Amino acid sequence: MGKLLCDSAAAAVVADALPASTAPAPPPPLLTWSSPSAESATPTGWTAVWALEDQQRRRLLRIWERGVAWKPPTSLPLPPLIFRLDHAGEVDADGNCLFTAARRAAAAKPDARDLRHRTVRRFADVYASAPAPDRDAIDEAVRHLYAPDLKAGWGVHVVQELKLLAPKAHRDAIDAAIRDLVDLGIQREMAAESIYKERCIAVDNGDSWAKYMSVSGSAEDEHDIITLQYTEEGLLTVDENRDGHAAAFGDDIAIECLATEFKREVYVVQAHGADAMVDEDNCVFFLPHRPRGEICEPPIFLFMKGTAWCGAGADHYEPLTVTVLQNVTPDKAAVVL
Repeated sequence: MGKLLCDSAAAAVVADALPASTAPAPPPPLLTWSSPSAESATPTGWTAVWALEDQQRRRLLRIWERGVAWKPPTSLPLPPLIFRLDHAGEVDADGNCLFTAARRAAAAKPDARDLRHRTVRRFADVYASAPAPDRDAIDEAVRHLYAPDLKAGWGVHVVQELKLLAPKAHRDAIDAAIRDLVDLGIQREMAAESIYKERCIAVDNGDSWAKYMSVSGSAEDEHDIITLQYTEEGLLTVDENRDGHAAAFGDDIAIECLATEFKREVYVVQAHGADAMVDEDNCVFFLPHRPRGEICEPPIFLFMKGTAWCGAGADHYEPLTVTVLQNVTPDKAAVVL
């Protein structure tokens, strides 16, 4: 699952705030490509994808037929390439799908949990060395995602969430404090909201983002994720995550750090249905995330099925595989990146 920044200005803040990596990149590897095989002559990957509306499937099939044009940076000695994108199968919707999908799309060796932790370490190094104005900009973007101002935003959202981190070692003490308030006659959800806000870590800056994004829903995590949901009228629900299985969904900040880790661009291919109120030719978006530093290999692609426009799209990432088309020119491609 994942979370994209809802407004372009906030996304630009993150991109501008993270300074370029100063570490020298290794020489680009020798890349070899094969022509599409006979087995890839039909888009079986897209015809088998579930929960796609007709307009989404038709547009994705047209993109599959004509390809996606990508112009390498001058540092990468490759000609312009035309990619055919195929759906590479489902991944578990366990909160770790960004890292599972990225691992599969990039053919990376680390498992999803290790890749998550590498991403967090990459971010922490950049954040710690960034000048104060850049850290302030990152903090603002994190608050936009996980600690929004509940006095605003209701023209876009029906429900807004606050994310908190409860140290696993303190859960018994937190539960006891909630019971004390309930014994005084306070409604359970109101008591939980009060204690969680008092005792837990708000995800509202770069340091707390690193703690949050480290949570994979495993017993080895140091924190449990608590989610407070609000409507304009007030508290809606408290997700206490009693079993500790909730993982931090990937977001734009994590994707940019993944791109830097891989030294590759990461494109999120987001397909929206009728609820997005866009026509068929414009229902598929390619959202770029560029690494901080040199690009050493062609991009990887991740897929998101848009299911609700309010949330800026879907919340689940799936991997895409890439084949290079040999006899297609960029002007004939369905999409030019």
